Amino acid sequence: MDPTLAARALSASTEIATAALSGDDPEAVLSRVVACAAELAEADLGLVMARGDDGRLTIEAAHGHAGGENPVGLVLSTRSSAARVARSGIPIVVDDVTTDPRTSPFVPKELWGFGPFAAAPFGTRERRLGALTVYRRRGGPPFTPATVEVLTAFAAQAGLVLVLAEGSNARQRIAVFEERERIARNLHDVIIQRLYGAGMQLDLLVRRPTKRLAKADATRLAEAVDELDATIADVRATVRALRSPDPTSPADLAESVRQEVATAGELLGFQPVLDISGDPSVVPPDVADHARAALREALSNVVRHSGASQVRVRLLIDKNLELDVIDNGCGIPPGVTRRGLKHLEERAEEAGGHCQVRSSARTGTMVTWKVPLHP
Repeated sequence: MDPTLAARALSASTEIATAALSGDDPEAVLSRVVACAAELAEADLGLVMARGDDGRLTIEAAHGHAGGENPVGLVLSTRSSAARVARSGIPIVVDDVTTDPRTSPFVPKELWGFGPFAAAPFGTRERRLGALTVYRRRGGPPFTPATVEVLTAFAAQAGLVLVLAEGSNARQRIAVFEERERIARNLHDVIIQRLYGAGMQLDLLVRRPTKRLAKADATRLAEAVDELDATIADVRATVRALRSPDPTSPADLAESVRQEVATAGELLGFQPVLDISGDPSVVPPDVADHARAALREALSNVVRHSGASQVRVRLLIDKNLELDVIDNGCGIPPGVTRRGLKHLEERAEEAGGHCQVRSSARTGTMVTWKVPLHP
């Protein structure tokens, strides 16, 4: 192998490795790969072809000109010479790509103006990404064995770097998702619960019959409670965004319900009775998220308005998800019913279900939130 050519190939491989492992844009890395290949082979055109699941090759990047045509995006047959190289891992070189019987039947019209041709496998033995091909104009000198050797070595090294970069990027994504999940969990389990508890305490202070507040003070406290409710909604939206595209597992629904019931118990001074029937893991993530929010809203109304001494929460899962919150309190004032339970109704309708509220001063209140799990 020509030492000068080998040194240039090593320099090019180092450049590709630095770019790929630094997290550069994959398209930019591929463009640099094909540019280096064309320069090493002194070719008029270089192409990087990615192998699909069906065995066909798609041109992902090009360096040079193909008769005024842009070959990027062109799909080659599984019987083309480049596809055979990608499958077998064996390079090929011909003096004229349009006349040699090994290559001519499947040359696309965009490449009819070329003659000398060489193709090297791109990737590793375990992960064959595709092929790296170079062309010279018809009538140009054929590619020498030394050039094909360098091209094959460079394609293997560049392909290995890209495979390693994929693994590195995947590990980085996993680390990011884990950190996002940790932050989301802290927001959900600590911050939201504290905001919720503070809001309940303020609301109870406003409604404490033994200590009447001035109207202006009561109004300010009520506004503070509303601000806390809005902040909780914003934090919950942030939690959902942090957990996307890996949303909260449906299996966590039962634990979320237990946490909400425990929080309400601390504010009520007694623990509500909780019944869970069915398998929470069958609940789709979006429905589970709606159910969590609905339970929090329903329990918030119990704490704020009911004066109840007994509360029961039921989560029933079969063909539907049904959430029942039942108390023996004084019922929900009419003005509060429309304001406090509007979100319950909206969430149920968004999930394709409905919410029913039965309330009276004699029997207390029962909220039934129900959505289908199967179309």
